[in-house]
Amino acid sequence: MAEAGAPTLGILAGGGPLPGRVAAAAVAAGRAVFVIGFEGFADPDMLAPYPHAYARLGAAGRILELLRAHGCRDIVLVGPVRRPSLLALRPDAEGARILARIGRAAFTGDDGLLAAIVRVFGEEGFRVLGAHEILAELVEAPGLLGAVAPDAAAMRDIARGVAVVRALGAVDVGQAAVVQQGIVLAVEAIEGTDAMLARCRALARPGPGGVLVKLVKPGQDRRADLPTIGPETVRRAAEAGLRGIAFEAHGTMITARAAMITAADAAGLFLLSLDPEAAQSEVLIE
Repeated sequence: MAEAGAPTLGILAGGGPLPGRVAAAAVAAGRAVFVIGFEGFADPDMLAPYPHAYARLGAAGRILELLRAHGCRDIVLVGPVRRPSLLALRPDAEGARILARIGRAAFTGDDGLLAAIVRVFGEEGFRVLGAHEILAELVEAPGLLGAVAPDAAAMRDIARGVAVVRALGAVDVGQAAVVQQGIVLAVEAIEGTDAMLARCRALARPGPGGVLVKLVKPGQDRRADLPTIGPETVRRAAEAGLRGIAFEAHGTMITARAAMITAADAAGLFLLSLDPEAAQSEVLIE
């Protein structure tokens, strides 16, 4: 049962398993939840165990009405959502007003848009929390996961990847890149990590495989759109001929941690949770 008087946690749910894990963790901590699943993205099976409703991305009026009707004061935005065009968004009257308040950020990169959305929710009286604040085990401390470790050449590729992803993030483009033998095979943009990895299969060079690097964008609001990896990321990285994945410690959400490590060990891939500053410094010192 929820603690008497505790405000209900509103969960704005995109795709994947993370919204369900956040809901389960909140309920286990004694908090009531109400989930709003974005139509076309949220998994109905994930929503089923919890009080929920569906809403279009552009139906801001309905979303705010549902949150207030269910006593939500704290909200979490979790789960991937493919950003629609303005035409496909079809904002309702409240959505159009909110778009006007967001202004130019609606037409820039994802981080600028998400930061503006977080600000607007605050102005509407809600407190936006990060998914990792509800479910701390979603993020990892620095260190190696699994039985495979990167060698010196892989660490150099990781350092190169860190520099590239930080440059991408500074202009709000993407959170990931693939580097092989010092050469950037691919960078992530709007297509997402899975599609980027699919491209890499045809771009791989002979010799030691490349590495996937995923980082938080510089200055990113960590309450929304943190990088995410899981068993599917490992599977796609193995199919692309990579030999490891490096991701930002305390800044990357992990889905199905045990299954991810088992899959990586079976594929011979390393999983490295890292401090980006340290990763670059170690290679410079070498």
